[in-house]
Amino acid sequence: MDDAGLLEEIRLTITDLPSYGYRRVWGMLRRQRENQSAAPVNAKRVYRVMRVHGLLLQRKALPPRPQRRHDGKVAVAKSNQRWCSDGFEFRCDNGEPLRVTFALDCCDREAMSWVATTGGHSGDVVRDVMLAAVEKRFGNVPKAPAEIEWLTDNGSGYTAEKTRTFASDIGLKPLTTPVCSPQSNGMAESFVKTMKRDYVAFMPKPDAATAARNLAVAFEHYNEQHPHSALKYRSPREFRRRTDSSTQV
Repeated sequence: MDDAGLLEEIRLTITDLPSYGYRRVWGMLRRQRENQSAAPVNAKRVYRVMRVHGLLLQRKALPPRPQRRHDGKVAVAKSNQRWCSDGFEFRCDNGEPLRVTFALDCCDREAMSWVATTGGHSGDVVRDVMLAAVEKRFGNVPKAPAEIEWLTDNGSGYTAEKTRTFASDIGLKPLTTPVCSPQSNGMAESFVKTMKRDYVAFMPKPDAATAARNLAVAFEHYNEQHPHSALKYRSPREFRRRTDSSTQV
């Protein structure tokens, strides 16, 4: 394919995903070509075409951040060993707040469950997210087949005794990050930035009900389509499918 054809593919990709840099664009094009049994495209070529046509993201100078010592590692080698949870919020055009609580697998990065509400990140919401994550991964079972670590910050919804007891009942082991050390749950923090940068910033959100519907589309796109650097620019579900197929005997 000549550069004109590749340029058209790139433009079609970034029309709906204007915050994507060249590596994520390349990840999207790679998947499309694999699905079509077409010849692969090199990441460096995608970079060159985007640079020539002024399509690269403009890097912003970041202010220096205060450093905190942190030696922990959130990522794990296999799915369903450790899950993390956190929340974020944003305002709709009419002023309504929407607060989102989610659960993320610390290996494959799939956002397994989430709840959006105009209320707070309450214990009831956290427990709903916990149970939905277990059911998403294992079906309608009373608890996870093996204990899974549940990593969160020290928010009251997570540390409530009722929440910790419920976690144990369904096979989760509650772990909390050190106070004043957000890096200890850096994977969840990174996911929040991704959702706000790549989805919330561009989706229509005139009111909470509309925003919640569009969030459902955003979470589905993230899980099924979003290329993740830690997954070699595969999406979370794409990574899971490839991992599952490679381990089948």
